[in-house]
Amino acid sequence: MSHLLDALNRNAERWLLLTFYVMLVATMFIEVMRREIFSYSSIWGEEIVRYSFIYLAWIGAAAAVKERGHIRIDVLMEYVGPKTKALLYIFGDIVMFVVAVIAFYWSLEAVLVSAKFGSVTHGLRVSQVWFLSAVPVGFGLVIFRLIQSFLRDINDFRNGRPVYEGDKLFD
Repeated sequence: MSHLLDALNRNAERWLLLTFYVMLVATMFIEVMRREIFSYSSIWGEEIVRYSFIYLAWIGAAAAVKERGHIRIDVLMEYVGPKTKALLYIFGDIVMFVVAVIAFYWSLEAVLVSAKFGSVTHGLRVSQVWFLSAVPVGFGLVIFRLIQSFLRDINDFRNGRPVYEGDKLFD
């Protein structure tokens, strides 16, 4: 069981991103073929692509938080010591956590309202709750990854190790 949880911790976002990306590309390919060969397209294909892209964005945000790959201005980090750098990363995680909790709360409210009134999508005729849930699921994952990052940084700070800075996008 521990091995499974470790694998999920390392790869959950990757697997989800791969699933939604394949679904997006396959559906888009099928719809382009249908449109070009049969001069016919469906509304459900457009919806699947749109909602897959929304899930991709929010799960990708959690993956970026996990790897500290989100956009940041780190020129200041080159001029401060390791303790100050750790404190700045911890402060940034706290600010991001507060924003994520507020966004999670408000996005969950939209899901609950949709569930209450039973709204469905136009093409698929599926409950809109499944698709509106992308935002709270994404922010829930962001919150989870921020807690992990915060605990890792506190542990590194206490033990005098440099904090995890993630991969830089550009060098």
